[in-house]
Amino acid sequence: YITDTNEIPDTELEKIKDSKIVILNALRKEKHYSHFNLDEAIKVIEQLNPEQAYFTHISHLMGLHKEVEKDLPRNIKLAYDGLEIQV
Repeated sequence: YITDTNEIPDTELEKIKDSKIVILNALRKEKHYSHFNLDEAIKVIEQLNPEQAYFTHISHLMGLHKEVEKDLPRNIKLAYDGLEIQV
């Protein structure tokens, strides 16, 4: 669970590479000074190669949930209130 960041050092990325599940912040589509935007978050997930990823800390500026999610890679979903993840 990684939130409130826009940078993860390579040494830390290595520790979580190939995790089963990764939850990462993706605030909006536009660049932000303290959080990953959508494209940056996707690139991090591609590096980490988890089985499943969820984006959290999503702003209303991201767009409609259904519209954004249909363009995401198949192993990435947008989180939502009440989401339960079985581990």
